[in-house]
Amino acid sequence: MRSAADPILRPSDEVAEALATGAPVVALESTIISHGLPQPRNLAVARELEDVVRAAGAVPATIAVLDGVARVGLDEVELERIATESGLRKLGQRDLPVAAALKASGATTVSATSFLAARAGIRIFATGGLGGVHRGWTQAQDESADLDTLARTRITVVCAGVKSILDVPATLQRLETRGATVAGYRTDTFPGFYLHSSGEPIDWRIESADEAAAIMRGQDGFGGQETALIVANPIPVDQQLDPELHDRVLSEALAAADREGVTGQKITPFLLDYLVRGTGGASLEANLAAVRGNVALAAQIALAWSRA
Repeated sequence: MRSAADPILRPSDEVAEALATGAPVVALESTIISHGLPQPRNLAVARELEDVVRAAGAVPATIAVLDGVARVGLDEVELERIATESGLRKLGQRDLPVAAALKASGATTVSATSFLAARAGIRIFATGGLGGVHRGWTQAQDESADLDTLARTRITVVCAGVKSILDVPATLQRLETRGATVAGYRTDTFPGFYLHSSGEPIDWRIESADEAAAIMRGQDGFGGQETALIVANPIPVDQQLDPELHDRVLSEALAAADREGVTGQKITPFLLDYLVRGTGGASLEANLAAVRGNVALAAQIALAWSRA
């Protein structure tokens, strides 16, 4: 944990006070604001997600890098910068030292947000879906940096699984190999991000925020490798993307990416954008429904953790 006076990691006054007093805090990523949603809806959603945390009695800590400083908790002006400033970079954990050295600004991905939250002393983080192992890994060996960060960061991440454009079974195998714990929240199968279920079974199921907090205490009690707890929280069935529409458009998107030679870091935004257009915006609404549910659950876990 670093101090509030650290020149490259700066919690807001509100977040610093909450951490000092043991109040519940929920970290939120900023990539969804800068890169995931159109203006001006992105700013409205950013405020809405923070309001969800506050309504539960916790403190939101939206994380981003501004002018080379990692901000843990944004004020209104800083939130507007993330939502409106052009040219913001998308920063993973590996990019943070470069951004600090060059005084750059950018939104944080799951890997960077997890790392910065943990460094600041925040234990709970809510996001939409994780990155993972890409389809065709045996040829390209394309794997999200999220997995490596979660394998060595003591953070609890509430998510709706991994993005459905990925190889879900391979991702679950990779998480197991790296020692990250996965627990389904009131589900026996891993969520499918836009879909309630991916169909892939998971080993552990929990029923409450208190049980998640108990697992966190167990992690600390046993010690060992500093790995994450992934709380997989499925989108409600009545809010999921129509499964047939999802499968058809995703198949078209994968074919288009192959046809156009889209690879590497460009593949994820290409596929997600194709899904938004191909579903008439329905995939975006499902994404937001999942994020709202994850933020609400993360706030409950933060409260349970603070009581402990």
